[in-house]
Amino acid sequence: MTVWTPLRLRDVTLPNRVWLSPMCQYSADADGTPTDWHLAHYGARAAGGLGMVMVECTAVAPDMRTTARDLGLWSEQQVAGHRRLVQVIETAGSVPALQLGVAGRKSSHGVPWDNAGTRSAIAPEDGGWQPLAPSAVPFAGLAVPREMTSADGTRVLEDLDRASRNAHRAGYRLLELHGANGYLFHQFLSPLANRRTDEWGGDLQARLRFPLEMVRALRSGWPQDKPLVVRLPAEDLLAGGLTTEDMTLVAEQLGANGADMVDLSSGGLVPEAGRLSEPLHNARYGPLFGKAGVFVAASGAVCEATHLGEAVPGLVDAVLVGRALLRDPYWALRDQGLEFWPRQYHRAF
Repeated sequence: MTVWTPLRLRDVTLPNRVWLSPMCQYSADADGTPTDWHLAHYGARAAGGLGMVMVECTAVAPDMRTTARDLGLWSEQQVAGHRRLVQVIETAGSVPALQLGVAGRKSSHGVPWDNAGTRSAIAPEDGGWQPLAPSAVPFAGLAVPREMTSADGTRVLEDLDRASRNAHRAGYRLLELHGANGYLFHQFLSPLANRRTDEWGGDLQARLRFPLEMVRALRSGWPQDKPLVVRLPAEDLLAGGLTTEDMTLVAEQLGANGADMVDLSSGGLVPEAGRLSEPLHNARYGPLFGKAGVFVAASGAVCEATHLGEAVPGLVDAVLVGRALLRDPYWALRDQGLEFWPRQYHRAF
């Protein structure tokens, strides 16, 4: 087996194990619908020899966006826009996938290139909104969130169910829940963000209750023949936070509740945690999570072609590449060889 060997997840066969990591473009229109920028951006990467193109974090509801320029998937207009995006990705030869996002307290901030960007809260009177979270604990300089009630929880689960059904209607063949980097799923899991004393707080099993409900809500709306992935923090990288031992137990529970694969990240819950930056830093957690009974992928600092052979099969089942593919949409093709380039580009060689 190599990184170029196909991988089958449920009834979906990925032609290889090099996939585009979901990288937010902050370029949706005012209604949260994909634009021509998305068609050009994802079409170019789909033509770049990737086994799967995962479209950026797409919000399940207006108040679960990170910014007002995030993609969404709660309206018919958005479904139609995503369907066009799916068609472009498939035409270029890749498998279309989607990451769904539930931002929680990391919501209602500016886009990265404006003002203070992701550290700049946008007030409701300026087009922002009140964030929701497990506890009224803010992220960095963002607004203090409102602690979620049981009614809020029910609505979030309904949003997830609707979004997964819409993703299927749009034609996506794989779905990922963003459960890392300080999003709502991660906020519930970590004792550093979840201060609750009810049934959703306390020890790890209690903090895991609502995240598992989120996964079950997604699976209820997502066909059984299509795979479900959860982006998961391998650890919090902070004293008193989630450990790798905690997260391997979580991965086992995810598998028992309908997830087929975990996509490993790390840190991101609070700015102080930072993120590890050495090559393949998240992939190196892979062998530990492989014992949890799920497939394992990882993203983060995969920037040289030699990293692919190091990652698969030794560490993980697949790798997600982000920044390298932003710089060069044909990064993966340069490793595969000339016979894999689109035939329309034959004159280049």
